[in-house]
Amino acid sequence: MKSIIAAGILLASAPAAVAGPYANVESNSNRYGNDYLGTVIETHVGYEGVLGDAADWYVQGGPAFSLPNGEDAETDFSGKAGVVIFPAENLEVYKELYFITGDETATTFQAGVTYRF
Repeated sequence: MKSIIAAGILLASAPAAVAGPYANVESNSNRYGNDYLGTVIETHVGYEGVLGDAADWYVQGGPAFSLPNGEDAETDFSGKAGVVIFPAENLEVYKELYFITGDETATTFQAGVTYRF
């Protein structure tokens, strides 16, 4: 799951030149040591916009196809929403909420800072 979130953060952390709709398809496979755990393929539709001169926002969601190793595939729903703030030149601060449904809905909050040299 962390690789899903990391990929979303990387995509969302770049400032948008034009606000509007977009499509995002991700495939994330997970391993623990030598054990392959499975893959999640997410097919999201999203929308992004600008919050004044110093911030952007985004929201996206859609089907998530969970393919656990040795188990039946499941179709769930996943999504994310976040804000990217630009407090200074070359500096970005982001906050994101990610969720995926299933037997129970799992949520993850993530925040970070990106400095561009």
